[in-house]
Amino acid sequence: MPLIDLPLDKLITYEGRNPRPDDFDAYWERAIAEMKAIDPQIELRPSEFQVPFAECFDLYFTGVKGARIYNKYIRPKQATTPHPAIVQFHGYSANSGDWSDKIQYAALGYSFFSMDCRGQGGLSEDVGHVKGTTFSGHIIRGLDDHPDQLLFRDIFLDTAQLAGIAMNMPEVDPERVGAMGGSQGGALTIACAALEPRINRLAPVYPFLSDYKRVWEMDLATGAYHELKEYFRRHDPQRKWAEETFTKLGYIDIQFLAERIQGEVLLAVGLSDTTCPPSTQFAAYNKIKSKKQYEIYPDFGHEGLPGFTDKTLQFMLGL
Repeated sequence: MPLIDLPLDKLITYEGRNPRPDDFDAYWERAIAEMKAIDPQIELRPSEFQVPFAECFDLYFTGVKGARIYNKYIRPKQATTPHPAIVQFHGYSANSGDWSDKIQYAALGYSFFSMDCRGQGGLSEDVGHVKGTTFSGHIIRGLDDHPDQLLFRDIFLDTAQLAGIAMNMPEVDPERVGAMGGSQGGALTIACAALEPRINRLAPVYPFLSDYKRVWEMDLATGAYHELKEYFRRHDPQRKWAEETFTKLGYIDIQFLAERIQGEVLLAVGLSDTTCPPSTQFAAYNKIKSKKQYEIYPDFGHEGLPGFTDKTLQFMLGL
């Protein structure tokens, strides 16, 4: 197995390189207060896609800054009430995907929610209104403006708001809600469970958006993280303000949210992952204080991990 990062005995103690803003906690408490003050104006529309054992809905709600956020919602027809639910998040630039890859949870008697991230490949709105560059990626969106304008701040809040909406559905048991997703979806799973700590179980797969400075120092600011390199090349070519930039990115670094998680965690990591390096994933995992475990795939990178979908389903049966 080629070693592209730290050996496992070092990964399990690694604490991260990115600086944490001094007012990080106040920043997120202010953000949560803003989210909770919103009238979500929830709208349910029956979807064109339907199956005999469940009802499928297009669900819209209003998030921070007024954006309308789209979600797929599948509700089992023959299930106890209240019953468990799952919220799911997709990879960077994609969307919530097909209905048919979610209905197994409805067949088990679970409600299932899957969110389109604002401004990416689905139907959710990106309301914009930021100063400075919006070119080449969402990590740097708002980086030249006030920290409250960072786009991933709003996306993180959308995940928590969706979880709260799911928990308030009369058919859902609010103490039995889980979260799942891979890559960006893994990052959003962690952010969701941090900002809505009632999430009972979470299964992030190779989470993105963690320990930005480590990615940069490893010269892996390519692919999903390429916008970091492009930002410095275009806006700070001599890297005079690198520390200030990484500190600002610290507001949307999931490793600093991870300590808020109260639910049980199942993490999957490929040790050959050059898209989201293993050390960046463990920077977040090692800060989680709740019950947790990881599954290691030594020869796998940022790709399908054999058997982990089944492990996730079995894990979520514990809700």
